[in-house]
Amino acid sequence: MAYDEALAERLRDRLRDDPAVTERKMFGGLAFFTNGNMTVGVSRDELIVRLGPAAIEAALTRPGVRPFESGGRSMRGWILVAGEHLDDPELDGWLADATDHVRDMPAK
Repeated sequence: MAYDEALAERLRDRLRDDPAVTERKMFGGLAFFTNGNMTVGVSRDELIVRLGPAAIEAALTRPGVRPFESGGRSMRGWILVAGEHLDDPELDGWLADATDHVRDMPAK
């Protein structure tokens, strides 16, 4: 399964100066980790975003957002955002929300 290289590059542009961030291929896409915790990723043309429970509930009311499912299972704490809903301010907002959530987690 291929992933949107343009979206991946947009994320790299925003994350490359953070020494806590690494990337690796996962889920047939690309994942970015902060201190060893997956933060965001790219699956096909969608953004994978990690959020806390309250933020998930609010996020699911927004256009282009759906639960992240893998192998027929809903992945708790994760959402997908459709690529057509990822202009720069939206992408920046999702990235900030995910990064804020993950930075409170213990490093792996």
